[in-house]
Amino acid sequence: MRRFLFVLLLVCPFLSFNAQNQPWQGKFEPIDNLISPPNSYRTASGAPGKAYWQQRADYKIKVTLDEKNNMILGEEMITYHNNSPEDLSYLWLQLEQNVNKKGNEDFGSINNSMKDGMTSRQMQFLTRAMDFPAGYSIKYVKDGAGNNLKTLVNNTMMKVKLNNSLNSGESATLSIAWSYPITDRSLFLLSREGYEYFPEDDNTVYLIAHWFPRMAVYNDTEGWQNQQFQKLGEFALEFGNYDVEISVPEDHIVASTGTLLNSESVLTKTQLNRLKKAEKSFSKPVMVITKEEAIDNEKQKSKKLKTWKFRADNVRDFAFASSRKFLWDAQAVELPTNTVMAMSFYPKEGLPVWKEESTNAIKQALEVYSEATFDYPYPVCISVNTSNIGMEFPMISFNGGRPVNGKISDAAKQSMVGTIIHEVGHNWFPMIVSSDERKWMWMDEGLNTFLHQRTVAERYPDYSSVTPKTIVPFMTGDKSILRPIMTTSDNELFNQFGMNFYIKPTVGLQMLRNSIIGKELFDEAFKEYANRWKYKHPNPADLFRTLEDATAVDLDWFYRGWFFTTDNVDMELNNVKWFKVFEENTNIEDKNNSSAVKIAANEKGATEAQKDFSNGPEVINMMDTPDNAYGQFLSRIDEKEIRKELSSKNIYEVTIKNVGGLVMPVTIEWIFTDGTKEIDKLPAQIWRRNEHEVKKTFIKEKEVSKVNLDPNFEFADTNMSNNSFPKVQTKSDFERFKEDKSNP
Repeated sequence: MRRFLFVLLLVCPFLSFNAQNQPWQGKFEPIDNLISPPNSYRTASGAPGKAYWQQRADYKIKVTLDEKNNMILGEEMITYHNNSPEDLSYLWLQLEQNVNKKGNEDFGSINNSMKDGMTSRQMQFLTRAMDFPAGYSIKYVKDGAGNNLKTLVNNTMMKVKLNNSLNSGESATLSIAWSYPITDRSLFLLSREGYEYFPEDDNTVYLIAHWFPRMAVYNDTEGWQNQQFQKLGEFALEFGNYDVEISVPEDHIVASTGTLLNSESVLTKTQLNRLKKAEKSFSKPVMVITKEEAIDNEKQKSKKLKTWKFRADNVRDFAFASSRKFLWDAQAVELPTNTVMAMSFYPKEGLPVWKEESTNAIKQALEVYSEATFDYPYPVCISVNTSNIGMEFPMISFNGGRPVNGKISDAAKQSMVGTIIHEVGHNWFPMIVSSDERKWMWMDEGLNTFLHQRTVAERYPDYSSVTPKTIVPFMTGDKSILRPIMTTSDNELFNQFGMNFYIKPTVGLQMLRNSIIGKELFDEAFKEYANRWKYKHPNPADLFRTLEDATAVDLDWFYRGWFFTTDNVDMELNNVKWFKVFEENTNIEDKNNSSAVKIAANEKGATEAQKDFSNGPEVINMMDTPDNAYGQFLSRIDEKEIRKELSSKNIYEVTIKNVGGLVMPVTIEWIFTDGTKEIDKLPAQIWRRNEHEVKKTFIKEKEVSKVNLDPNFEFADTNMSNNSFPKVQTKSDFERFKEDKSNP
């Protein structure tokens, strides 16, 4: 080895090795040690393996909404299919309503700091001064033969001990009866469901979700996913078929997951006719229930019940909304393989903006997401107006955004439309591509926000949307509290989870699509991931591997930096040196010019660091290559031709430093003295051998007046002031202070 190195240096006298004065961090090493290894269930390509399995749970539910007492009373029969290779002696069910019980370990802890001045509502969030009943009352749990089963409730999880082991490949039936008080959403933070009371007309809108005991996930990566519900980390759920009967006051209108089976029993002839008309209306919504009809309906207050029957196939959850206040509009959306009924339900307080925008926003989301992944497979897609939140469920979402006295600001309208698009988009992630929200919030929120922002950018170009600039303030935050994206959902700070789990993954995917992989190849890979894992349970490793497998692009460096660290992008254009080759054998005029260039450069101290190009170029003397430099090669390059090719050319050596720690591709903008521009792009791999500083040489026909890094702000560079040569002069805080004082 020593002899080889000596010979290499002898025959390559111009070879140099970049020294690193900072420790090597392995930024381009594989991430195999950071993600779960492939196996027969999940392959090294990122696809489900031949042995992949997942459980299934089918539900038959009868539920009554008791409006007088604000109660839910239900009975269900669950058929649980054990498709795993293991036998199970007990099952775990989720009881999310218990999170709102008095004394729950997580109640009030999300934002629990006291201040010297606080509103009454903030104090309510922290102290629960106004107590309210919450949580499940389980009447019974029985097996298929009607025998009682022993249960143990641990906060939001219930363990059901089976009388007989549930063997691999077999099914078991559970019968459960339960009830719980529906909570007032205004009394606590993160109220994803419950009721909203309208004092003016003494009516209520009910958002009924997380309302029935439902099976926890049992999978190949961790067995039972029985992590407690702590509000931030949402849900991990199994797919199944649902038959649901919902009994509500006779004058209520129900919006629900699934297909309405008994429309002729619960709708008027007028409503049925309008709904049939809407099924053929592809250009605009049809009002199924008008404002006047809804206002009239608000006055009824029926004490009788009416039962709505719904069927939903291959979904992982079920939710519904019920109220006598609802207006209802509907429109058909035609996709390549499916026609979907887009529908909106809203109280009169949502007018006029909900009538104008909600169903149209559903349509835009259905079209863009379907194109980017797979066609929306379900028969309906519903948006229900409520206060403050956006919350998603299969085929239905609850969305905030309301005018005040019929008027809404442009910013509020954009937020409303964005919320609807986002929550509709969750039908893909995680309602179909069913990742574990309780563990990895970013896998559904990040991927969904990426397509949500793409929808806004493409269909609402006048609206603001997320770009790499959006993440810069977060990336420059306090490193002592920043967490990597690969942080489990409930461990993130409440004031950071939006940026870390929604926006940072979005920007990362934007960079992959627009600047690292390329749109066509990325779009195919993203679609491949969505189709591989629809109706299945992917993990982060499955996404990472699929994007590499479907693009032939090594992305481990990107995953390592963007997902596993809190490093930021800060590339410094440290120096640009300008050279020309000194030409001895030229005509007299050219020779004099070359000599003048060489003399001028030497007089101005060409060896010193230059601040701009005013000193002119440094001059390179080219020597003939000695024979021993060729080693055993007998052929020789054409020395004169090389000199000819370099004659009068401008050679620029660029030095770039990685200040922020996060490696990225490099985009260089050259601005020439004649005002024209040119772009060079370098892949991230230029940082492989020196993660802290790289040099690159370019040949240009024209003389350069300025050089910029990342001119289009593709890579979320957190400090653009060091991205130019000559350096951009920035004003000090004192100078800006003086200017502000002189210009009151």
